[in-house]
Amino acid sequence: MLIPDTGRERPRLSVRTSVSVPVRLRDGREATPSVVSFHGLPAGWPVDKEPLALVFGSPGPVPLVRVHSECLTGDVFGSLRCDCGPQLAEAMARFADEGGILLYLRQEGRGIGLYNKLDAYALQDTGADTFEANRMLDLPDDARDYWVAAAALQALGHTEVALVSNNPDKQRQLTEHGITVVEAVPTGCHLNPFNDRYLRAKVDQAGHRIAVEAAGAVEAVGEGTLS
Repeated sequence: MLIPDTGRERPRLSVRTSVSVPVRLRDGREATPSVVSFHGLPAGWPVDKEPLALVFGSPGPVPLVRVHSECLTGDVFGSLRCDCGPQLAEAMARFADEGGILLYLRQEGRGIGLYNKLDAYALQDTGADTFEANRMLDLPDDARDYWVAAAALQALGHTEVALVSNNPDKQRQLTEHGITVVEAVPTGCHLNPFNDRYLRAKVDQAGHRIAVEAAGAVEAVGEGTLS
C-alpha cells in the first residue's frame, strides 16, 4: 500500500491499546465495546486525526464492519442535514446485538474539514447541491482515503469483512488495500425533510445504494455532507 502522491510504502499498524469503555446507545441500552488505538501511523500524523476501532463482542472470521467518517454536526449535535448520526447509531446498536467492528476515521466533511463543510452548507442554502458546493469552493467531491481503515482491520487480524455501507467507493478502496468485502450490507434510509436532496444527490451522483424512492418523497429543506 503506497501513500498517495509520495510513492512511499504505507506503514503497517499494530494495536497500541485496547480498553473497555461502557457506552449508552441512542436507544437507551448500554454496551461495552473495546476501544482500540494503533501504533504505526505515519510520522507527523495529526493527533486530532487519530483513528479508533470499537470492537463489540467477539467478531467472527468475517465480522460486520462499519467504516464511519467523523461528522461532528451529525454524530454529536444530531444534525438533520445528513444521515451520519443515524447511520452511526444504527451500526452501534446492531453491533451490540450481533458483534462487529466500528472504525471511526477523523475525516470530517468528506475530508475537507469542519469549517469548509460549514462553508459548503452556506452554499447549499443558496441552491447548490453538496457536490456543487464543494466545487464552488475549489474542493474535491470526496477527499477521503480508507487505507488506514484497511490497515487497522489487518492489525485486528481481519482481511475479510461484511461491510455495512451504502458507499461503493468505500468498498472499492478497502478492496484495493487488501480487504475482501465478502458482503455489502446496506444501512437503513434515514430520510427526513432536511436531508432529502442530499440523499438523492448521493444516489444520483455517487452511486450510493440508498432506497430513497422506497422511503418516499419528503419536502426538502436543506442538505448535508456525504457519508
